[in-house]
Amino acid sequence: MNIIVMALVATLGTWSVTALGAATVVFFRTPNAKALNLMLGFAAGVMVAASFWSLLQPAIEQAESMGMPAFLVATGGFLCGATFMWISDKIVTYARSRADNVQGEREERLNRIIMLVLSITLHNIPEGLAVGVAFGTLQNGNPSMESLMGAVTVAVGIGLQNFPEGAAVSIPLRREGFSRKRSFFLGQASGMVEPIAGVIGALLVVYMEIILPFALAFAAGAMILVAVHELIPECQGNQEKEPYSATMGIILGFAVMMLLDVMLG
Repeated sequence: MNIIVMALVATLGTWSVTALGAATVVFFRTPNAKALNLMLGFAAGVMVAASFWSLLQPAIEQAESMGMPAFLVATGGFLCGATFMWISDKIVTYARSRADNVQGEREERLNRIIMLVLSITLHNIPEGLAVGVAFGTLQNGNPSMESLMGAVTVAVGIGLQNFPEGAAVSIPLRREGFSRKRSFFLGQASGMVEPIAGVIGALLVVYMEIILPFALAFAAGAMILVAVHELIPECQGNQEKEPYSATMGIILGFAVMMLLDVMLG
């Protein structure tokens, strides 16, 4: 039960960072592009590193200790996680294309807003699962500092990239004419699914230990796809003026995550 509570607290933390990002709408109509690119790049670096050291490597070790073919479990789980995110993205893209066919300015604006919130909310589900699964690995007796820090860094990496996501929802809503209060509410609401998904992920691992290696690899696949498909391209948006700004953020994020794992390993 303590593991479930820890997963809930961690995902409530990632949700609070989403709310913090959404709160920027109170102070700014447009956030600082360079700062957001650095933050997105840093989050991408952390997530890529965490996907290996905190998820894939433990998945391989757990599979071997259980007598499973580790290469199949890790590869299969990784591909399933990435496929899940890909299908989720396809669903949102299809829904958005249908919304674009709606006639009338009011209906088109409403559907555009709905799709914006839905797209962010949908991909927050596997992020919450990733945090829950990471904390679910701590169930066996007294967890080591290495495994605890691994779970924490997964939550931190996801939390960091939630900040610009909150802003990405609330600021466009403000531009569409919504009040600051309503824009903030809808922006932070996109992260509400993470605590729910985090508890589900932790419960699955705690009460169905045999799926742990697959679940860890699944979470890694989902995180890598988010980092490579969304965060890295997004943070390169101002590459002509700041060619290495986002890249240094990625390098720094990866280095910080690697330092923590090696230092505590």
